[in-house]
Amino acid sequence: MMTPDSLRIAAPRLLAGCAAALLLLPAMGHADDTQIRFQLDWRFEGPSAPFLMAAEKGYFADEGLDVQIDSGSGSAGAINRVASGAYEMGFGDLNALVEFLAENPDGPGIQGVYIVYDGTPAAVFARKDRGIESPADLAGKTIAAPTFDTGYRAWGVFAAANDLDADAVEWQNVDPTLRETLLTRGDVDAITGFYFTSLLNLEERGMSEEDLTIMPFPDYGVPLYGNAIIASESFAEANPDAVKGFLRAFNRALGETIADPEAAVEYVKNRDGLIDVEMETRRLKLAIDGVVDTPEVRENGVGGVDDQRLAQSIQLVADAYELESIPTPDQVFNSSYLPTQEERMLFSAEGE
Repeated sequence: MMTPDSLRIAAPRLLAGCAAALLLLPAMGHADDTQIRFQLDWRFEGPSAPFLMAAEKGYFADEGLDVQIDSGSGSAGAINRVASGAYEMGFGDLNALVEFLAENPDGPGIQGVYIVYDGTPAAVFARKDRGIESPADLAGKTIAAPTFDTGYRAWGVFAAANDLDADAVEWQNVDPTLRETLLTRGDVDAITGFYFTSLLNLEERGMSEEDLTIMPFPDYGVPLYGNAIIASESFAEANPDAVKGFLRAFNRALGETIADPEAAVEYVKNRDGLIDVEMETRRLKLAIDGVVDTPEVRENGVGGVDDQRLAQSIQLVADAYELESIPTPDQVFNSSYLPTQEERMLFSAEGE
């Protein structure tokens, strides 16, 4: 039996323990929440901030969702894992999705449901000291990239848009962790990679923008979309409200991320305490400025597609990848789960 003195001593500890337990409740899933396993395209870096923010701030929970977010190893991997049923939703390159659907016409349906990168982040990074100032100067040069890299896969689109013979360059298939090192050492003349990834990696290895000729694909006539939130068609059809809720929660977090990238990166750090916060903040800002904030997005809102542009993009990918079948725009993207256009107007049309 506790004495009055012992009760006075124990009470604060009991209250503190109860308070701590209450603080944990918002992060705990309810038994009736819809569970969604979500596969990112890459590691926990700056651009993953809105996903992690939506989870940690309870935005997914507010929609009745219990979301598990895992890091990835590339867009193709994210798409394959959603296709296999290991994940219900993911984040991957829309062009890789076109390729998957073309090569698996009788396979599981997967659709883009929210465009995050309105333009592909793919870019060419070339050494200026090799006399490379324009796409034409790449003829006869050696470019390094892993074969799954978007710039590598869509090279034919870039070459055609810039009157360059696609076979005029020599490619080296390399591990993604080595390409920037090879360019820095001068072992190759150029590389392809995501703008906000390769630029920071090159700077980390001692190369500055002044040393480089950088050719972002969207600035050089390539109208391809970039990464999108994707969903298993069977899951989405069985759980339409869950997919709509996921996109509402993400859209909410994306708006906050755009408004305050520095604060948003803290959610990445909370997930991976080893990140370089300054670098990941810059990476996030580069992603927003380069492929999220576009004139089309300012006019029409984030998340959606232009039907004519999507059809053109699918055809360009089909030609560049030499696909035997071509998926329809409706197979590639489903806009029915998007938040309202008003909710998706996260930038001012005037560019302020």
